[in-house]
Amino acid sequence: MVINYTGLQPDQEGQGHNHAHSTYSPEVADVLSSISLRCVECSILYPSVEGEFSTQSVPTPRYRCECGGVLDVEMNFLLPKQQRASSRQHDGVPLELYAGDEEVPASGAGWRQLFDGRACSPPIWPIGEESLLLDSSGVWRYRELILPAPEQYVVSRPEGNTGLYPVGIENCGAGRAGHRQIGSYAGLERFYLKHEGENPTGSFKDRGMTVGVTMANMLGAKAVACASTGNTSASLASYAAQAGKKGIVFLPAGNVATGKLAQTLAYGATTIQIRGDFDDAMQLVEQVCNEMGIYLLNSLNPFRVEGQKAIGFEILQQLDWQAPDWLVLPAGNLGNTSAIGKAFRQAYQLGLTSRMPRFAAIQAAGANPFYRSFMQGFAQREAVHADTVATAIKIGNPVSYTRARRVIEESDGIVEQVSDDEILMAKAVIDRAGIGCEPASATTLAGVRKLVARGIVKRDERVVGILTGNLLKDSKTGIPTTVGEVVVDATLDAVRRVLA
Repeated sequence: MVINYTGLQPDQEGQGHNHAHSTYSPEVADVLSSISLRCVECSILYPSVEGEFSTQSVPTPRYRCECGGVLDVEMNFLLPKQQRASSRQHDGVPLELYAGDEEVPASGAGWRQLFDGRACSPPIWPIGEESLLLDSSGVWRYRELILPAPEQYVVSRPEGNTGLYPVGIENCGAGRAGHRQIGSYAGLERFYLKHEGENPTGSFKDRGMTVGVTMANMLGAKAVACASTGNTSASLASYAAQAGKKGIVFLPAGNVATGKLAQTLAYGATTIQIRGDFDDAMQLVEQVCNEMGIYLLNSLNPFRVEGQKAIGFEILQQLDWQAPDWLVLPAGNLGNTSAIGKAFRQAYQLGLTSRMPRFAAIQAAGANPFYRSFMQGFAQREAVHADTVATAIKIGNPVSYTRARRVIEESDGIVEQVSDDEILMAKAVIDRAGIGCEPASATTLAGVRKLVARGIVKRDERVVGILTGNLLKDSKTGIPTTVGEVVVDATLDAVRRVLA
């Protein structure tokens, strides 16, 4: 599989031999050579890109194993030298050889100190400097655990730093009675909602896209593409425009919320509508990217998933590095289940936290292939023709199935399904609390309520739920669209009669 990085057809670039970048800077070459990709199905290990770093052979991306399985990023985690020196000054901290010859505190104290220090950095651009201030990004703050990219290649808005709202019956502070209604609806005393809709383009996709587009930048790609039900396309269009790259989006015709499509168009992406659903679009975009040398940025891209790990790291940091009992999230293409699960796994291995939470992946009943597989003990992989009001998770054949299955199994987790009516009722509760979310996000609350009612999640357990998208991502579904038919005279008496 030979791919050029111009984003043009091979015959426009001398049959694929005239590449934008035939060599890489030493910094980029060092990063790429330090990363491996392992197949989640057969465990074969590949380099981060194919080929040698020389003028004779242009390294090219790989998205799948030869067996067809998806790939997972593997790399050593190294504390910066200054941080290692600082960590050694703390008496009583045991040291171990963790990566090569690098000494890392076994307690994780060095990592916590590093990330907490960065979180305190003010997001101020010094006059006359071009620093991207990566520490102010809720993704690049954890760059050693995600992608140690040279700063000049990073494309960031910045993203992350999203709110973690205490909404449980007991942990919701005084003065937020509206938020407490969410905890009452769920039946939980200690409940938090992590609102990824507060990212720059209004969804969690920005966390993965900043890493994916940064990788495209490092490889010299001039065009990037994705298949999307809306959120991915909006994020890709924004980050591609920021980096000066051509963005191309494949959309299932008639199945994308207008708010998401408006963002995609406003940011200048080229949109291609196809007759079919998301799974058809996903199959097509993979073929197009492989043939035409366009960098693929769906969650099939392993570096996209690495960026989404930051959600897990940020939750831990916001909870003072204490893992919750449960992590509950919507499940569509299963990228978030895979990424956040991997983040908690790595945080545990590094000593950043002392335990793993249990995971609950919630699917819409009309788009429930992962749930069907779970109910069979994962005896076989299922696929469905998806149909749900929650368009962001309207996916019948999820790409990250194997990675997500590992998360559910290793965390003693569960997969649940909820109906569209349950989704819309939960959405109304979140909206009326003054937080708001798109329908797919509300599967989290609907699922928590169901799991509490079944006795699987205990009333006094600490639970974090993920809201994946902003309320305005879908400005019609589940939202009142009229202001009513009552029109009154502009008099005090008329208003009194209405309010009475």
